[in-house]
Amino acid sequence: MNLFRSIAVVLALSSGLLALPASAEVVREDVNTSGDPIYTADAPKAYSMIGDLLIARPLLIGATIIGTAAFIVSLPFTALGGNIDEAATALIQEPGREAFQRCLGCTSVGYKGNN
Repeated sequence: MNLFRSIAVVLALSSGLLALPASAEVVREDVNTSGDPIYTADAPKAYSMIGDLLIARPLLIGATIIGTAAFIVSLPFTALGGNIDEAATALIQEPGREAFQRCLGCTSVGYKGNN
């Protein structure tokens, strides 16, 4: 084969391999993958729970503590500006909500199970 055909074959194969992960996962909403009737197909996997427990939660608790300290330091300035509620929400409530109210391995606050 000449150089042009070799390059064309390599490009065709590599673009086909790059497009493979996009079509690899098909999520069926009607299948309960966990075996437990209270979980849906969107239930978090074990590796996401472990990563959340070991990495995300300690970082979010640290962010809540640092945000509390920053809120206390900035309190005179936010009081003068009249935006104490916005500062408290951004610095304390949002990281605290994500750290303590989110289910283990979930990406958003709240449980979306079958009620």
